[in-house]
Amino acid sequence: MRRLYECSRLYINFFQPSFKLRSKHREGARVHKKYHLPQTPCQRLMAYDDVPSETKQMLRQTMEGLDPVLLLKQIREAQDTVTALSQNRTPETVAPDVAAFVSSLATAWRSGEVRPTHRREPKPGRWWRTRKDPFAEVWPILLAWLEERPDLEAKEMLKRLQASGYGEFPDGQLRTLQRRVRLWRMRIVRQLVYGTDDTAPHNDESADLNNSDGVIAG
Repeated sequence: MRRLYECSRLYINFFQPSFKLRSKHREGARVHKKYHLPQTPCQRLMAYDDVPSETKQMLRQTMEGLDPVLLLKQIREAQDTVTALSQNRTPETVAPDVAAFVSSLATAWRSGEVRPTHRREPKPGRWWRTRKDPFAEVWPILLAWLEERPDLEAKEMLKRLQASGYGEFPDGQLRTLQRRVRLWRMRIVRQLVYGTDDTAPHNDESADLNNSDGVIAG
């Protein structure tokens, strides 16, 4: 960590410019902001008249002896060492090769760099079930009810199931039944509009059933 902070301090203060807010004012719901031109912390310090000339001369000498590419390489190596120690493995010790590191900078963007603000891509939904469908055995009965009364609500169907003795169906499975009924109606609409007769559920439909309340995909 000491090596990492030493390299990061020099690289950020001498070679990494940043924006600083100059002014802002509000107009209704909008806030207008203006920024100074990007500068490094060293450049901002050199611009102050209150800083002694001896301090500025020391900063110039320090900057002349620094190599930003070498500092960046040392930062990456220190980060790799910290990562290796956190994973209980021995850090790799290789001879410094600045030329190889510089040549790799052109393609470093392909692997990407995970930052604290990095947002991971959402995982695709599963189309397969990971738990048993509670309405699989009684679905023919429910389907007959729907064919008899297509406007039958899922809430009423669940009450009829609970009173009919076909099994135990708690109130928490209402959302699962509602999704089943909604997907059945969507399939009927496709048959009427497009003339298709697909009885197997689509991947997105199965994903909806897997993520429904009452039957949670694990």
